[in-house]
Amino acid sequence: MPKILIIDDDYIICKTLVKKFTRLNHEAHYSLNLKQGLEKLFSDQFDIVFLDVILPDGNGLEAIEIIKDHPFTPEIIIMTGDGNSEGVELAIKSKVWDYIQKNGSHKEFQFSLNRALEYRHQKQSEIQRKPIKREAIIGNSRQIKICLETTSKASNNDVPILITGETGTGKELFAKAIHKNSVRQQNNFIVVDCAALPEHLVESFLFGHSKGAFTSADSDKVGLIKLADGGTLFLDEVGELPLVLQKKFLRALQEKKFRPVGSKKEISSNFRLVSATHRNLRAMVKKRRFREDFYFRIASIKMEIPPLRDRKSDIALLLTHHMNRKEKIDGYLHNVSDEFVDNLLGYDWPGNVRELLNTIDYACSDAFQESILFSKHLPDHIRAFNIKNRIKNRKESESTPCSKEKSAPVERLRLKEYMEKMKQQYVTDLMSHTRGDIKTACRLSGLSRGHLYALLKKYNISGL
Repeated sequence: MPKILIIDDDYIICKTLVKKFTRLNHEAHYSLNLKQGLEKLFSDQFDIVFLDVILPDGNGLEAIEIIKDHPFTPEIIIMTGDGNSEGVELAIKSKVWDYIQKNGSHKEFQFSLNRALEYRHQKQSEIQRKPIKREAIIGNSRQIKICLETTSKASNNDVPILITGETGTGKELFAKAIHKNSVRQQNNFIVVDCAALPEHLVESFLFGHSKGAFTSADSDKVGLIKLADGGTLFLDEVGELPLVLQKKFLRALQEKKFRPVGSKKEISSNFRLVSATHRNLRAMVKKRRFREDFYFRIASIKMEIPPLRDRKSDIALLLTHHMNRKEKIDGYLHNVSDEFVDNLLGYDWPGNVRELLNTIDYACSDAFQESILFSKHLPDHIRAFNIKNRIKNRKESESTPCSKEKSAPVERLRLKEYMEKMKQQYVTDLMSHTRGDIKTACRLSGLSRGHLYALLKKYNISGL
């Protein structure tokens, strides 16, 4: 039986909707303010949340991201009674299901609910029916789950997709996952590193050439586009592709036909295009450093891979996976100390997953035949970074301890600000109660080490 939660300060509306939804054989609950609604939401599993915009203790639109963090991730239907459409864009960008007027008919509420439940059932059935082959993509964070959902959708069509993200986040892994989950998986996955192609031979590498096309062309050469025929062509660092070639490639992408350098005859290639870049292509378009028509053609679907610092809860999984992999290769498994893990969680990882894995390799090499990895086995710059942070946080904590900070009255704070202060107070009291014992703090709070360290850093609270 579907479970529905209504968060609205109008008692009559809540009771009316509960009565109506119950008659439709749904289980319905309501809360008259945002605080109680969120408490009820996170203590249970709901399929749909009807959320009012103007509530006594905050704005419903500001709670959307909090609701999205729920492990069960319910569909959200925004209700508004003031007729103000300013929040529509924010709501739609936040991927709510619908945005409806309170003064609408009961049929409008029922129609929106039915469509949301139908979509939810379809989505859950699809997940159960076709588990995605993720191989080296490690992580269970919300950000990674969103990327895997996009990967699953993209693998079921041939539409060009653009993968963005910082260096070292794993863009090529997701490109390969799209290929290996698609109908093209038995054919070639051709990687083109646009940043490494020789400038004077870029066109020849991509399109191929005929014998005699230029001085060193002693024979015909098949280009990378043709090699991807029936499979997937992956343009890595597509932002480095010269403007003149973007125009020629655009036609090859649209027509699936092109002419090799020096040839009078066109050839065809049925390829699926996946592109990746760490650059902001929209900004490059505005500066005329990237063709706008080419951008829109390669970015029919867009996926952004999160940096490791934004998904630190995945670090422990990445560590375990890499250590197990090393054991199979080296025949030796190092154990890891808590302080080693703590240092990994405390660092910001500007080089992302690639830097993390290289750091683990370095630590294992430095430890050699020592059985346990400690912080002393980490590179000096990581140890220095964490020590400086601890000293800084301790000084700030001693000078302005959060636990003694007077809370601002609720009526003077927006919901987000109020919840941030409550979270900050909770983490401060937690660390004080456990006397800085990370393991005990995690056990009492139910937080992962990664999440706890992220909160300590965010609020400048000493973890010692």
